[in-house]
Amino acid sequence: MTENKGLPVAGYKSQSDANVALVNANKQAEESILRMLDALGQLPDVDKRWLATGRTEIEKGFMAVNRSIFKPARVRLDTDPITE
Repeated sequence: MTENKGLPVAGYKSQSDANVALVNANKQAEESILRMLDALGQLPDVDKRWLATGRTEIEKGFMAVNRSIFKPARVRLDTDPITE
């Protein structure tokens, strides 16, 4: 099993191929839904405020699911006490 190097961002760690595949599948599903919402946004009788709210909640939901897979960690701050 390959470990894919994490982003050079604090809190992100290496991920397995399986985790990367899961998140990539989620991203594909999310994109399909977002394109459907884009099409809905072109209809004149759709309430754009509620559509925007729904879109935001869907995006937040996918982000939460992907975080549940990648499990980014909390980071140490320069102001934290040093513990050994």
